[in-house]
Amino acid sequence: MPLSDPVARNRRHNRTIDLSGYEREDGLWDIEGHLRDIKGYTFNNSWRGDIKAGEPVHDMWIRITVDITLTIKSVEASIDSGPHPICPDIAPDFKILEGICIAPGWNRKVRELLGGVKGCVHLVEMLGPLATVAFQTLGPSRALAAQDQAKGTDRKKPARIDTCHVFKSDGDAVKERWPEFYKGS
Repeated sequence: MPLSDPVARNRRHNRTIDLSGYEREDGLWDIEGHLRDIKGYTFNNSWRGDIKAGEPVHDMWIRITVDITLTIKSVEASIDSGPHPICPDIAPDFKILEGICIAPGWNRKVRELLGGVKGCVHLVEMLGPLATVAFQTLGPSRALAAQDQAKGTDRKKPARIDTCHVFKSDGDAVKERWPEFYKGS
């Protein structure tokens, strides 16, 4: 159900974040993010001059390439538009993520490596949702790989259990999908 009708208003700011996951022909996976900030009015920027209504204040991209274990093999970042001339200079620093696995503690690790003056706040904030898209993109393939690996052994508790109210360990979804891990009565 959509939100209720708002009071008459004028859009002042719009942020669009587009995140996509791709399976590559070489067995790796690309997870890409694109962030655009657009104002609904013209304003003056000391470096760029007038930034017209509808023109991007921020226009940024990031791509992480991962393997089936969610280990980052490569990172590419690009800043096409920013409010300061040195904004694009930080993009290569995101390669510091190469070799890291997207796993519990991911957001903390990203902030440790790229937080504050070590990164760009907008690219950093995309990395949390980008990790979620990586899990969504690789989920079915990772599940099949885990099933193949677990044949003849005890299964590990699926990582999704207790991550949200739908997958609580005493809930119906866990009872149906993973009965051996169900904790209800």
